[in-house]
Amino acid sequence: MNEILQSLIQTDEHLLLFLNGFHNTLGDFFMYTFTGKFIWIPMYAALLFVLLKSTQWMVAVCCVVAIALTIVFADQICASTLRPIVARLRPSNLDNPISEMVHIVNNKRGGAYGFPSCHASNSFGLAFIIIYLFRNRRLTLFILLWATVNSYSRIYLGVHYPGDLLAGLILGGVGATLIYWLFRLATKQKKIELKNPQYVIYTGLLTTAGIFGYALVMTL
Repeated sequence: MNEILQSLIQTDEHLLLFLNGFHNTLGDFFMYTFTGKFIWIPMYAALLFVLLKSTQWMVAVCCVVAIALTIVFADQICASTLRPIVARLRPSNLDNPISEMVHIVNNKRGGAYGFPSCHASNSFGLAFIIIYLFRNRRLTLFILLWATVNSYSRIYLGVHYPGDLLAGLILGGVGATLIYWLFRLATKQKKIELKNPQYVIYTGLLTTAGIFGYALVMTL
């Protein structure tokens, strides 16, 4: 069993170094900005706007509460419960021997431990609860792509192993499934028909384009 665990850890390290090795100045600026929390406020606001326009205010409030509880669940289980127990050093942590081989951006190394990834658990928790609540194909494809890039940015920045992200994805999915089940019990609604969900997608794409433009200008 110990040999299997060591093999998985080594594979995780090799995969990190391979994926983290694809870096350049443009990517540094893009990924560092993309992974920020506040840069996505316009997209969240667009989702709230569309939700309020699509359904009764009480149902909208329940949806917002479900989304918030999903993120809180994923974040707290990740940061407050699992990380102190597992105590796996981030690849960027200076006490980790692998840190000398990891590409770091703006000297940002994060906290001591990184398993599981809160970024991945929050991103995929948000993605899955949105998929469950609204069941819109285009929005589903967009939000999954957004969560994937947001999670990969943590490998690019050298602060998480791929295994951290996979565990975060699973945690976010479990949290979203649990909260959606409670939402169904409370509201008796299977899904919410969003009017103009493309507003959320367009806002996210425009934000991404803005990030890329910023990165390009900073690179020149």
